[in-house]
Amino acid sequence: MSDIGGAMFKRIILIVMDSVGIGHAPDAAKFNNEGANTIGHIESTLGPIHCPTLRRLGLGHIADITKQDDMINGIFGRLAEKSLGKDTTSGHWELMGLPVNVPFPTYYDGFPADLMEAFTRETGYGYLGNEVASGTEIIDRLGPEHIRTGKPIVYTSADSVFQIAAHEEVIPLNELYRICDITRNKVCINEHYVGRVIARPFLGTEGNFTRTSNRHDYSRLPDGTLNLEILKAAGYQTIGIGKIGDIYAQVGITDSYPTKSNSHGMNMLAHLMNESFKSGLCMVNLVEFDSLYGHRRDVNGYKREIEFFDYQLGGLLPLLDEDDLLLLTADHGNDPTWEGSDHTRELVPLLGYYKGLTRPIHIGDRSSFADVGQTILENFHCPLSAHGESFLKLLR
Repeated sequence: MSDIGGAMFKRIILIVMDSVGIGHAPDAAKFNNEGANTIGHIESTLGPIHCPTLRRLGLGHIADITKQDDMINGIFGRLAEKSLGKDTTSGHWELMGLPVNVPFPTYYDGFPADLMEAFTRETGYGYLGNEVASGTEIIDRLGPEHIRTGKPIVYTSADSVFQIAAHEEVIPLNELYRICDITRNKVCINEHYVGRVIARPFLGTEGNFTRTSNRHDYSRLPDGTLNLEILKAAGYQTIGIGKIGDIYAQVGITDSYPTKSNSHGMNMLAHLMNESFKSGLCMVNLVEFDSLYGHRRDVNGYKREIEFFDYQLGGLLPLLDEDDLLLLTADHGNDPTWEGSDHTRELVPLLGYYKGLTRPIHIGDRSSFADVGQTILENFHCPLSAHGESFLKLLR
């Protein structure tokens, strides 16, 4: 590690392990999530998670999992969320210095009549559903009627989302994206300004429908300045891999690379590290922990995905340059053993590594996700955000 241009690290890689929580947050009772523990309950249900790289970085010291005798050589701590939400948007925005202080609108009884009338009027389509539902369940249930009628399937969850599902052979992708764009800009506005409108395409036949990787999120615009914008204005790269670009509505992003899977995201990261990523921040979202396993309450699948990610992470560490900092965290929890199918309010891990690290660095319990973004700003000598406390000095 050297001091390049005054910066402690030339490149910072931030991997967001979407939904990998490590135990209920102090305010979890307000969200009816007291006792939730994504990683802890996976291990208590199925036995030890084989993740030697994550354990080497210190996961066993911050999560309620089996302690092993691995030599710790990493940065480790826990983050609590300040935002009044437990979804992807609020978690990611807070990571980049913008906590959500006014909850986004949610619809526990489906969307109101005036909103759906606007949807029909503006898009020219009727709809099926309009209820709180699991995406896979509602597609299985209403998919056949959707194929017969051509009407898109509309549903929501405990999160602030307006989701539109359609079979790619019934409503082609470009048309589904057009419907979602209209919904974002002409329907879900004012008091209905939800966190995300999400295109949920699927394929298959009755009894065998499968959501495809052509999902697209249409996020609300940030109502303040993101750390990404500060970094970009200072001339640094701000690369988004996975749905990062969607989450931040492309605000402050210099380059965006959508991915098809967690594995694809890790491979894309490795490629960019060896090619076009020169200085600044590369932020990665690995959504499948959440979308394929957390929401579907698939404990076995979640455990396997953590173990495979750990394998890929072990291959990534040797690719780090002397002036790179790797950070890993999450945006919320999604305990696959929990009731229902929604996110859980949890503490999230903060793990890190750089070449030349020869000791464990415990950064403690942090009171905001924004500490991550503040640390990144301080490293690059950028104007600091109004939120978060940097832990950069602890890494020296």
